[in-house]
Amino acid sequence: MLRHRSSAVPLTWLYVALIVYASLYPFTGWRVPGVGLLDFMLLGWPHWWTWFDLVSNLFGYMPLGLLLFVALIRSGRPAGRSAWLASAAGTLLSFTMETLQNYLPQRVSSNVDLGLNALGTVLGVVIGLVLHWRGGIERWQKLRERWFVARSAGGMAMLILWPIGLLFPTAVPFGLGRVLGRVQPLLADWLEGTPAEGWTAGWASAAAKQAEALALSPASELSIIVLGLLAPCLVAFTIAPPGWRRTALVLGAAALGCATTTLSTALNFGPQHALAWITPSAAQGVLVGMAAAALLSLVPSRVAAGFGLIVLTALVMLVAQAPADPYFAQSLKAWEQGRFIRFHGAAQWVGWIWPYAGLSYLLARLAVREPRRFGSGF
Repeated sequence: MLRHRSSAVPLTWLYVALIVYASLYPFTGWRVPGVGLLDFMLLGWPHWWTWFDLVSNLFGYMPLGLLLFVALIRSGRPAGRSAWLASAAGTLLSFTMETLQNYLPQRVSSNVDLGLNALGTVLGVVIGLVLHWRGGIERWQKLRERWFVARSAGGMAMLILWPIGLLFPTAVPFGLGRVLGRVQPLLADWLEGTPAEGWTAGWASAAAKQAEALALSPASELSIIVLGLLAPCLVAFTIAPPGWRRTALVLGAAALGCATTTLSTALNFGPQHALAWITPSAAQGVLVGMAAAALLSLVPSRVAAGFGLIVLTALVMLVAQAPADPYFAQSLKAWEQGRFIRFHGAAQWVGWIWPYAGLSYLLARLAVREPRRFGSGF
């Protein structure tokens, strides 16, 4: 089988990182366990369990099995070997996480979790096998060749991750990248007592001033929405040739972004408030963003990458200035103390990192020659 560049490879590594994060969170209180590291393998059925725990452990590893299988088979390995390797890798990852949880007082190693994780991995591999045997992966490859340029795996991964990031609560619709407020206190703690401690002196006062801010101006809020919608469109323009396909991608990005934001609002505040985010400013921002993206869809790919760098930089700067209103703080508390954070915390990290990953991707895109042929691989 031919080898193809596959977006499943970066997605697999990202998903592995998210599983490690979810399994070992909050990464504090490490101590030597008073029991054998493998004693959990002999435990019986736990006295306390919930259906959510069972379902999340089962379905949480299914995407990993599918991604591992696709990444392996797209690298040219036979289907049978890819299936065995993917199943073994997912099971080994789960076994490693359960063993390390012995060292964390807030986590409990469980042979039931290990079994469900392994079963979820196998189910994901089975889905991949069925898709492969029925020609689904090959048909997807042909579709990719018609829509996107070569070496588009990284861009495809960015586009797939964008709606996942929107599931995490944002202060403004499409306002991804609000991470500075979390990173600054951590850096201040790490640098305390070091010669670099003076660098953090002004952070506390700046945070206090931001907390006192009443709200973003209407212009700033509108700008964040427009830039937040433009960003994935410009990433898409770097891997799609000019023409009607770019127009379809703009419409798809707007529809997917609105649908995901509606789902996020429903998860945070209840289904009856699912459309509460659609304010006059939000509706206007979506329309302006779509119009701007339609105009920029005419530019060459390298020019789109340059515009994307400007858009993402402006987005990060504006989002960093957005004050945290009490409803937003309540949403974060629900995510970080409830079941959302236990379910891999995927949206949280993707929402924080996506704009910065986009900046890195677009810089790399500008540094290489523009592909002349189409096609890459899932």
